[in-house]
Amino acid sequence: MAASPDDRQEAAWQARLLLRATRLATLATATAGQPFTALVTPACAPDLSILLLLSSLSEHTRHLLAEPRCALMVVGPAEGANPQTAPRLTITGLAAPAADEALKRRWLAVHPYAALYADFGDFALWRIRPAAGLLVGGFARATRLRQADIVPDPAAVARLAASEADIIAHCNADHAAALAELAGAPGEWRMIAADVDGCDLALGEKVRRIAWSAPVAEADGVRKELILALRALRQPRH
Repeated sequence: MAASPDDRQEAAWQARLLLRATRLATLATATAGQPFTALVTPACAPDLSILLLLSSLSEHTRHLLAEPRCALMVVGPAEGANPQTAPRLTITGLAAPAADEALKRRWLAVHPYAALYADFGDFALWRIRPAAGLLVGGFARATRLRQADIVPDPAAVARLAASEADIIAHCNADHAAALAELAGAPGEWRMIAADVDGCDLALGEKVRRIAWSAPVAEADGVRKELILALRALRQPRH
C-alpha cells in the first residue's frame, strides 16, 4: 500500500532528523560485485549531504574510488527490548571527494576528537548526495522516499547558511545559560552549527543535536524554535 502524501511528508521529516542526529553509521560499498560494509562516522552538510572523513588506506575508500554508488544505514534508539522497534534509514547515493574546508570544519565540529588525525595525509572528506531512501520507522512501518522527499528546500538552506555565523555568535554571546538548558547538562555549552532542521551544541567532545519542531526557512525561524524548545523543557511534568 502506497504511503499517503501526509504519511510520506512525516516519514521524510523523521528521516531528516534521524540522519542529522546520527554520529555512527554503516556504509555499504561494492567491489567486483561483492557487497562490503564498514563502520563510519557521518555528519550532515546544510543541504543534508552526508559528510565522511575517510582514509585512503581503508578498503571502503578504495571501493568508492572505483564505484561511487553506495548506501548508508543509520539507526535510532529502539522503543523497547526488541531491536526491530528502532527507527532506521537507508540512504542511497553517489560518493565523491569534497575538497571544501568549510564542510570539513562542519564535520569536525560534531566529531571534535578526530582533530588528532583529520589532517593526516591519507584522510580526505567525502560527500554523499542522497538519491533515495527507505525509512523503517519501527516494526512493520516502512516508507520509500524519493530525493525530492528527503532534501530540504535549497532556498531555505541558502538563507540559513548566510545567517548561520550571526546566529551562532549571538546565541553563544548572549544565551549561554539557555544553551546549557537545551543541552540538558551544566557547563559552557556552545552552539557550533545551525541549519533548517535543528542545531548542534558542544561542550568539549560532547555534542548534542537539538531538533526543530518543523523545518525553518530563515533566521527568525531559528529564534522561534529555540524559544519553543525552552518552553517545552520548562513545562511542569505531572
